[in-house]
Amino acid sequence: MRRIRYQVACSLDGYIADTAGSTGWIVNEPDIDFGALFDQFDTLLMGRLTYEGLVKDADGFWGKTALVFSQTLRQEDHPQVTIISEDIQTKLKELRSQPGKDIWLFGGGKLFQSLLDLGCVDTIEPAIIPILLGEDVLCSQPRHFNTCSL
Repeated sequence: MRRIRYQVACSLDGYIADTAGSTGWIVNEPDIDFGALFDQFDTLLMGRLTYEGLVKDADGFWGKTALVFSQTLRQEDHPQVTIISEDIQTKLKELRSQPGKDIWLFGGGKLFQSLLDLGCVDTIEPAIIPILLGEDVLCSQPRHFNTCSL
């Protein structure tokens, strides 16, 4: 069964973005093989704000399937992704049972918290960046988690 993995960069004080939602403070680490990291996944899960930032700033989704969790976006306006707005546990269970690579919970503290509360996060893998941001988008504190069950 495929795992849902939350890989995220956090500041020393636990933030994932600054007050403007920017991640420009994240330094490029030359020792990390980002190609190998991205190759572990074939699917990205993201919230609306992360998606809107990627659509504006990035060129596609690196060849990955993208699922966006949103109550406001309409599927017909975003044909390049799958919009999920209801029945989240069932859809994630179906996704996890399909053949493929692991699934990257890609950004979005609110989405992470929601999926964690549903028991749908298999691993939390923070990359700690040695910077103190002080007041920004808080990275939720890890709690007990297990796999999606239903």
